[in-house]
Amino acid sequence: MDRKSLTTPTPKRLRDLIREIRSARTAADERAVVQKECAAIRDSFRDPDNTYRCRNVAKLLYIHMLGYPAHFGQLECLKIVASQKFTDKRIGYLGAMLLLDEKQEVHLLVTNSLKNDLGHQTQYIQSLALCTLGSICSTEMSRDLAGEIEKMIKSSNAYIKKKAILCAFCIIRKVPDLLEMFIPSTRTLLNEKNHGVLLTAVCLITEMCEKSPDALTHFRKVVPQLVRILKNLIMAGYSPEHDVSGVSDPFLQVKILRLLRRLGKNDTEASETMNDILAQVATNTDTSKNVGHAILYEIVLTIMGIKSEAGLRVLAVNILGRFLLNNDKNIRYVALNTLLKVVQADYNAVQRHRTTIVDCLKDPDVSIKKRAVELSFALINTSNVRGMMKELLHFLETCEPEFKPDICSKIVMAAENHSPTKRWHIDTVMKVLVTAGNYVRDDTVSITIQLAAEMKELHPYIVQQLFKNFKDHLDEQSLIQVSVWCIGEYGEHLLTGECGEDEPVQASEDEVVTELEKVLSNHNLNEITKEYAITALMKLSSRFRTSIGRIKDIMSVYGKSVNVELQQRSVEYSQIFNKFDSLRFSLLEQMPLIETSRSKNILHENSSENLLNGISDEGDVQKENKKNLQESPNILDILDVGSPTQPAEPPLKSGVNDLLDILGDVANVTSSTAPVSIPNTQPVPMGNDLMDLLGGSPINNQMNGGNGFPPMTAFNKNGLLVEFLIEKDISDPDVTSINIKATNSTQSPMSEFVFQAAVPKSFHLQLNPPSGNSVPPANSGSVTQLIKVKNPSKQTLRMRIKISYSHNGQTVTDMGEVNSFPATLWQ
Repeated sequence: MDRKSLTTPTPKRLRDLIREIRSARTAADERAVVQKECAAIRDSFRDPDNTYRCRNVAKLLYIHMLGYPAHFGQLECLKIVASQKFTDKRIGYLGAMLLLDEKQEVHLLVTNSLKNDLGHQTQYIQSLALCTLGSICSTEMSRDLAGEIEKMIKSSNAYIKKKAILCAFCIIRKVPDLLEMFIPSTRTLLNEKNHGVLLTAVCLITEMCEKSPDALTHFRKVVPQLVRILKNLIMAGYSPEHDVSGVSDPFLQVKILRLLRRLGKNDTEASETMNDILAQVATNTDTSKNVGHAILYEIVLTIMGIKSEAGLRVLAVNILGRFLLNNDKNIRYVALNTLLKVVQADYNAVQRHRTTIVDCLKDPDVSIKKRAVELSFALINTSNVRGMMKELLHFLETCEPEFKPDICSKIVMAAENHSPTKRWHIDTVMKVLVTAGNYVRDDTVSITIQLAAEMKELHPYIVQQLFKNFKDHLDEQSLIQVSVWCIGEYGEHLLTGECGEDEPVQASEDEVVTELEKVLSNHNLNEITKEYAITALMKLSSRFRTSIGRIKDIMSVYGKSVNVELQQRSVEYSQIFNKFDSLRFSLLEQMPLIETSRSKNILHENSSENLLNGISDEGDVQKENKKNLQESPNILDILDVGSPTQPAEPPLKSGVNDLLDILGDVANVTSSTAPVSIPNTQPVPMGNDLMDLLGGSPINNQMNGGNGFPPMTAFNKNGLLVEFLIEKDISDPDVTSINIKATNSTQSPMSEFVFQAAVPKSFHLQLNPPSGNSVPPANSGSVTQLIKVKNPSKQTLRMRIKISYSHNGQTVTDMGEVNSFPATLWQ
C-alpha cells in the first residue's frame, strides 16, 4: 500500500461538515468545528497532488458564508478554474465571485482564465465566465474584455446572448466610456423573439440612456418598436412559459414601461407615440392579482413622467384611487406615496379622491397614516379648508405622540394660508393649543401670539376664550404661555365681559390675579411659563385698580425666588413700583403690533422632512438650504456668489448711525417677510439728500421706467414675471431706485410671495416693504416693491435675487442673478 494513502486521510464531505456545524450547541462549539476544519483544509492545500481540492474549496465557501475568514483559499480557486472539468470550474468561479474583489492582487490573474473560457466551445463554460465577469469586473478587466463581450452579444445562442448583454450592462456601469462600443450591437436586439434577450436588452438600453444624453436621443427612435412589443405582450394569448397569474411576462412589461418613461420625458413626439398603448395597458390589465397592480403602478409613473394627455393623467390618478380601496396595506401605501408625487402634476384629479385619502387617517398602520397626513395637507385649499381642518383636528386628538408636533405646525401654517375668516383662523389655532397640549412647538406659540396681536377687533373674544381654556388646562405649557401673554396685554376685556358672544366670560381682578398666581406656584410648569406670568401680572398693574397691592406682594415674594431670571424680573418690577411709579403706565403700555409675520418661514423650517422627491427619480422639485439672514456676513454666505473683488467702501464721514446702519459696509440682504435692519422711520435732520435717501418715494408714476431706462426682465419662470423699472435719484447721483413689479400669468394666485436681494459689499442696499404678499392670477394685478441701491465706488452692479411663493399648495423657491443693468446707470 502507498505510504501517502496511509498518512493523508480522506477529507470530510460538505454535507457532513454542514451537519456537524448545525449540531453545535454553542457559538464556541461552532468556532471549534470551523477552526479544526480550516486547519485540515490548509494542510490539504499544501499537497501538490491534492485530488480533493474541489471538495475543500466548496467547504471553504460554506465557511466563508458563515462569516469566518477564508481568504487563504483564493489561489486554490484560481487553480481549479484552470481545470478542464466543468464541476471544478463551477466551484472555482463561484469561489472567485465570493472571495475576490478589486482590491485583491490575484484579481488580475483571473482575467486570462476568463478570456480563455469566454471563447470556449461549450456554452455552459462560457456562461460561467460571463457570470463571474459580471460579478467581479474591475475597470481594468472591463476594458480588457469589453471586446469579447461585444462579440458575444451578436451570438446566435440566446442563452449566451442574454448573459453577454447583462455583462455589458455591468461594464457600462463600471466604465461609462465604453458605452459607444455597445450601441451598434444593441440596435438589433429589440427584434429578438426570446423574452430573456428582450428583457436584458431593455435593461441595457435603459442604462445607456441614463448614462448618456446622446444615447437617449439615439434610442428615442426605437419608441415605436417598444410600443409594438408591449402591444404584442398584452394582446398575446396564454403562454405557459411567460404567464404569471394570467399576465403575459409582467417583468418585461415593467422594464419596457420604465424605458418608455425615460425616453418620453420632455419629448412631445415620443410621448404622443406611446399615449395610446399606455391607455390600452391601463384598461386591459387584470387588477385581481398583485402582478397586475405592479404593472398599473409603472403605468401611473410613466403617464405622469412624460408629456401625456390630460385625460390619460386623470386615468392614472383614478388607478391610484382604486389602489386606496384595496385591502392590502402595501398597495394602499404605494398609492398614497405615488399620489404625493403626482399631486402637483394634476391637482384637481387628486382632489376627487380626497374623501378616500382622509379615511386613510383612520388606518391602524403608522406608515399609511403618515403618508395620508402629508397628502391631506397638500390638498387643502380655500374651498375645502373648513372640512379638512375638522378632520385633521380630530386626527390630532387620537394620533400617536410622534405625529402631534408636526401636525400642529402644519395646521397653523395651512390656517394662515387658507383661512376664510379671522374668527375661524384664531378659533382653529386655539383648538390646536388645547388639543395638542405640551406637544406644541415653541414656534407655534410665538405665531399665535403675533396672530392675536394683529386681530385688534377680536381682542375681547380672544382673551375671554383663552382665559376660559386656560383655567381648565393648567398643565399645558403652550396654551398657558399664549393665554398669559394675551391676558397681560388685553386683560381689561375680562372685566367688562363684552365680546359680542352669547355667553361672554367675565372675571374680577382678584380672579384673574389668582389664576396667574396659580401658574407661578405650579411645579409642573417650566420657568419660561412662569416668566410669562410674572410679566403679565406687572402689565395688569397698569390696567387694574383694586388689586395693585396684591400684585406688589407677589413681586416681593418672588423677588426671593431661587430661579435667577424670575427673581431678577420680580426685583426690577418692584423697583418700578417703588422708585419709578410715575413711569409705570408708560412703560407697561400694550406691545406695538409686530410689523410682519414670520410664521411661514418658521413653519417651513420646522416642519417634518418631506418625503416627496418628485416623480420617480426624475423629479424637478428644487431643494435649497435655508440660511439665517442675520448671521450671514456677506453675499457669499447667502446666495453662493463668488468672492467680490471690489474693495469695501470706508464709513461715511457724516457719523450718523442711522445712515451707517442702513447702508453699512456689508452685503445687504433684505427680505420682504423679515423686518428691515432699520425701519423706515423719520430720518434725523441732516439735509435734503439724506432725507430723500431714507424717506423713500411712493411707487406710483415711477413704474414706467423713469430717466429713459427701459424695463428689465429680472425673472421669468413658471408664469411669474419680475421686472425692474430703474429711476435715478436726482438728489444723490450715487443712489438708484429700482421699482420691482411682479405679475402672474397663471390661473391661480401666487401667495406668500417673498422677494430677497443681495449685492456685493461695495454697494449699499435698502429694500422697502412690498405692496402685498399675493400676486393675483391672469395678470389681473401686481405686487410692487422699491429697492434703493447706493454705489459710491461707481462699480458695475450685479445682484443675486431669491424668490419664493406658494402656488397650488406647493412652495416654490428659485434663485437668479441680474447683471444686465445699464452701463450708464452711475455715469
